[in-house]
Amino acid sequence: MIHLPPSDVLIVGGGLMGAVAARLLREADPTTRIAMLDAGAPIGDVPGVHLHDIADPALWAQYNARVSSGIQGMYTGAEVVRDVPADIRDVPPGMFHTLAFGEDAEQMPATAIAWNAGGMGVHWTAATPWPAGAEVFADDGRWADDLETARRALDVRPVAIGPTPLGRRVLDVLDARFGDGAPADRRPQPMPMAVRPGPDGVLRRTSPATVFPPLADGSDPAFALATGALTTSLIVEDGRVAGARVRDMRDGSESEVRAATVLVCADALRTPQLLFASGIRPDALGCYLNEHAFIASRALLDLDRFGIAPDDLPRAREGEFCTDSLWIPQNGPGQPFHGQVMNSTYLDDDGRPLAHSVGVSLYTPVESRAENRVAFSDDERDLAGMPRMRIEFSYSDADLALIERALAVAEETARAFGDFDPATERAHLVPGSSLHLTGTVRSGPVDDGTSVCAPDGGVWGIEGLYLAGTGVVPTPVVANATLTGAVTAVRAARAITARVAATHATRLDQKEPA
Repeated sequence: MIHLPPSDVLIVGGGLMGAVAARLLREADPTTRIAMLDAGAPIGDVPGVHLHDIADPALWAQYNARVSSGIQGMYTGAEVVRDVPADIRDVPPGMFHTLAFGEDAEQMPATAIAWNAGGMGVHWTAATPWPAGAEVFADDGRWADDLETARRALDVRPVAIGPTPLGRRVLDVLDARFGDGAPADRRPQPMPMAVRPGPDGVLRRTSPATVFPPLADGSDPAFALATGALTTSLIVEDGRVAGARVRDMRDGSESEVRAATVLVCADALRTPQLLFASGIRPDALGCYLNEHAFIASRALLDLDRFGIAPDDLPRAREGEFCTDSLWIPQNGPGQPFHGQVMNSTYLDDDGRPLAHSVGVSLYTPVESRAENRVAFSDDERDLAGMPRMRIEFSYSDADLALIERALAVAEETARAFGDFDPATERAHLVPGSSLHLTGTVRSGPVDDGTSVCAPDGGVWGIEGLYLAGTGVVPTPVVANATLTGAVTAVRAARAITARVAATHATRLDQKEPA
């Protein structure tokens, strides 16, 4: 049975968003009592540690073999798995396709669930490009400061992997193709990443355990974490949240965790699932599901054209699979594509360079439409015993036109570096492949039926209940969505800090003698 001490704030979800919120709550007030529930078990011995930095060599090798594809959907393995285990207790901690959890996800088959402590925050690439233009969802005078706070919490570095001398030449080619007319800070450049050099020079990834270290080391006496603790529903009394009902995934026992303020950041699929299971069902719940389309391509660099000898090719730094991680920012209708460029040098059995590839992934914006959604069943259950999901997703005519344009741009870009066969070296990946889902509990300025929560994450009509994460983002995000999602955690943490402070002040007033 799950036992947690009394808390001022209960956070459902121990991934990056929950960690960012916990950190900011703690920075604002060292006395705020915070409890956190995470449905999954740790991968390894310590909750929330990134697999890139995990001590177990077998787990490290498995992660790096999958991430070398540059496709986040590959973290779950090369094939979309549809086989559903007989029992949730047979599922080890890790990433699994939603289909393997018994969900109806054929229209977005590569979507995945992180069934582990730390969520996707222990798997992600740590790429953190910042949003601009139509991606910005709250340009209200606080956006720049909130974005900077999110960068600080995630420990974002503007230059991380590369550029090597060859990487700079690749950037020159990209700038000639994409830089014309772009703002100075939106020209092709190194990919911003949430990394930091370790004492051995190896880059360490930001993870929930680095954002909020008490997740891993238990160093905060006013913080408590329960892993293997599935939140099955929220407790709502007289229009106010009062806590959560929790199932211990080890023995199936049920308990309640009481708190007057609850922040849910369980991901873009399971946050609306939890609200539905709790009877919180606004019109917009699950609607406006969004994910940019994903075009992957790769070309071998023509060494003769670039005047490079094989022995002069760059080598990846220790712990990395690519030599350079570069970024092509989107810049509106003229250049609507986000580009993630990851370059690699291939070595022979003796460790000598053979060839170099330039990998160009283009993400295209997809219109936000209410009919793209995740719906939930009142009768059927998934592997975790929660309301079964049904994902409904398709591309509009405008989306399809942009995808065709992106396929052509990807080919043109690849041919600038070497010979290219579009039949074998370019693909439009199936929906869900990026894992960058947004919109399912979207925010909005007013409660008009098209949003689930306010810009600060407060759920309409439920006092004390807040949401954070990429599902809250109401705009079509073209780039990697984590940094944008972290802004929602920044805003929710600020609102919760004010709420907790007001509650404490009221308690003090009530204790004062007449």
